Amino acid sequence: MDKKVFIHGSALVEEPEAIGSGTFVWHFCHIMAGAKVGEGCNLGQNTFVASGAVIGNRVKIQNNVSVYEGVVLEDEVFCGPSVVFTNIKHPRAGTPRRGPAHYEMTRIGTGATLGANATLLPGVCVGRYAMVGAGAVVTHDVSAHHVVAGNPARCIGLVCVCGETLLRLVEESLKPKTRLPCEDCGRVLARAEETWASTGP
Repeated sequence: MDKKVFIHGSALVEEPEAIGSGTFVWHFCHIMAGAKVGEGCNLGQNTFVASGAVIGNRVKIQNNVSVYEGVVLEDEVFCGPSVVFTNIKHPRAGTPRRGPAHYEMTRIGTGATLGANATLLPGVCVGRYAMVGAGAVVTHDVSAHHVVAGNPARCIGLVCVCGETLLRLVEESLKPKTRLPCEDCGRVLARAEETWASTGP
């Protein structure tokens, strides 16, 4: 174990573990053998990380989040309190479905934010720097830089890398827009066909 990793005395970390330098593992966390946790992460109270789950660098996970096998959190993902991940589409108590053959891959892109109590169905992908509103139920993929909310989650706007809202769809139409400057950080969100990408400092 890297001496620069902080593990609270109440946490359970199984061996062999893969936890990057500068990561904090707080009260009552459980990290199973075979899980991968990157550098500079912060795992809040009562976080569970299953074997086969992958957490990138500088990820922040708030209290009461379970990251199951098949879930990948890329770098700098933020998970609010009590975010819910799932990995099996048709669970049955009487019909065990275990192992990679039964698990759906859920991937959360670099810099994305998942609001408190958001629920993600198995197999969805959330794009880079997207933002999922608190309490949203994500049933389909979320494109990069999109803001989604509701049940089921629907796009309500676009967001910058820095987190500032650039467009609210309740106020404006998305179609005529091709460039959205951010007054807060100076970046520009530009559209290429149906995808959005950030340029600038």
